[in-house]
Amino acid sequence: MKRTLDFIFALLLAFLFSIPMLVICVLVKVTSPGPVLYWSKRVGKNNILFEMPKFRTMRVDTPAVATHLLTSPERFMTPIGRGLRKSSLDELPQLFTILTGYMSFVGPRPALFNQEDLIALRTVNGVHLLMPGLTGWAQINGRDELPIPLKVELDAYYLKNQSLFLDLYIIWQTFFKVLKSEGVTH
Repeated sequence: MKRTLDFIFALLLAFLFSIPMLVICVLVKVTSPGPVLYWSKRVGKNNILFEMPKFRTMRVDTPAVATHLLTSPERFMTPIGRGLRKSSLDELPQLFTILTGYMSFVGPRPALFNQEDLIALRTVNGVHLLMPGLTGWAQINGRDELPIPLKVELDAYYLKNQSLFLDLYIIWQTFFKVLKSEGVTH
């Protein structure tokens, strides 16, 4: 049932946000050289790698590491990158990843392929069995600010307590966190 709801909801949102996504595509293209989308290699369910799209918020010469690992991420931001990240609009292309079945609306945020410590700890705790999500329990409880062990503890809580009610609560809370730009450090 979760997959069916994900598909229907993603299709509806992709339709509703089609014009804003088109506008963002144009803005990304005219404000910095390079592609509109940034495709990052992520770890999905059962630790299988997949390509996850985002609107590009960083220059094309940015190292392929988590933003918090860059010494000065601000110098790599595109002119509209900060605004896209603070508003989470850079995440909109992930609706298509939900449609294709590599992600869900709710689950642990997919790790970058090179976040070995996060991947290993999630595997030990069984979190790798979950479909990664656009948002999740850890996202609404700290987002970028969480140390990896706490993030995995929150992901494990979701693993043990997942339900339609909890998913709806997480989506509801995500809406308010995004409006306030809570937990976004870069």
